[in-house]
Amino acid sequence: MQKEKALEFIKRARENAKKRNFDQSIDLIINFRDLDLKKPENRIRETIVLPYPVEKEINICFILDSLLPKAKELGEENIRVISKEEMANLSSKEIKKMAKSYDIFYAEAPLMPLVARYFGKYLGPRGKMPFPIPPNTPDLKPFIERARKTVLVKVINTPVFQARIGVESMDNEKIAENLVYVMDKVNEICEKKGIKIKNAYLKLTMGKPVKVEVK
Repeated sequence: MQKEKALEFIKRARENAKKRNFDQSIDLIINFRDLDLKKPENRIRETIVLPYPVEKEINICFILDSLLPKAKELGEENIRVISKEEMANLSSKEIKKMAKSYDIFYAEAPLMPLVARYFGKYLGPRGKMPFPIPPNTPDLKPFIERARKTVLVKVINTPVFQARIGVESMDNEKIAENLVYVMDKVNEICEKKGIKIKNAYLKLTMGKPVKVEVK
């Protein structure tokens, strides 16, 4: 997709939505053609890191051991830090709630086997298994910035993918670059898996969808 086309779709999506008293999300919705999701090989679980962060708060959970002192430097809301000891004492009910509440999980790399044991059956089906963090990481803040740029492509039960690529207050140029990047990456996934996009739409939270050209 060309950036000029992306800007045109964004302009039309804005025109199709009335102003609201909140910062509306700008969502990309992609429907896939003849995708048999009963076959595990057709299911999609991928991560795309956008060129620009979506300027909305997301909930992030860090699971740490030796990096715990670094977590004290974060000082941000919507972030939870869990120690190795705390992880082992969480109930299944608490973990289920966390799986729903947090958008992105990070875990110190040496803890990944333990994380898989305690969290795997709850995070795995949601495509939220933690991204590993090297134990010698000097600063955790770049991981927060990365999380704000991350889009999870999950096509598990229905042949539809929806992702927030921007918000109403963002500059059109940045949203356009995010849109182009996601479309290019999804096309790469389709080529790799031998599947096709049926159609795609762009819309604001309370707006009417605008059809987006696809290959």
